[in-house]
Amino acid sequence: MLKFDHFNFNILDLERSLAFYSEALGLKEVRRKQGDGFTLVYLGDEFGQFTLELTWLADRKKPYDLGECEFHLAFVTDQYDALHEKHKKMGCICFENPAMGIYFIADPDGYWIEIVPQR
Repeated sequence: MLKFDHFNFNILDLERSLAFYSEALGLKEVRRKQGDGFTLVYLGDEFGQFTLELTWLADRKKPYDLGECEFHLAFVTDQYDALHEKHKKMGCICFENPAMGIYFIADPDGYWIEIVPQR
C-alpha cells in the first residue's frame, strides 16, 4: 500500500502561521512533535487523513528561499465565493485567474495555496 500522508512547509513564526491557517482555511492542529530546537505541527481538515506539516526551527531567523514558487498546495471548496471574499478582506490573495475560475493566497512565509471551486 502507498498513500499520501502529509506535505511540509518550513515556517518562521509558528503562532502566526497557526493563526493564518486556522482563519484562512479552517485547518486545525491534529498532532504535534516537540524536539530539541524544533517543533512539528500537523494541520488537518475535517474530511481526510492528509495533513500539512509546519516545521518551526528555533534558531532560524531569516526567511526561507522559496525559489520561483513553482509549487503550491491546493484546496477544493463548495464555498468559493465566500472564501474569496474572506481572503480578499484578509489581503492574502496573491494571484487570480478568472478564466480558469481559481485564485491563490499566500501564507505568512510566502507559500502559495490554490483555491479551486468544487465542480
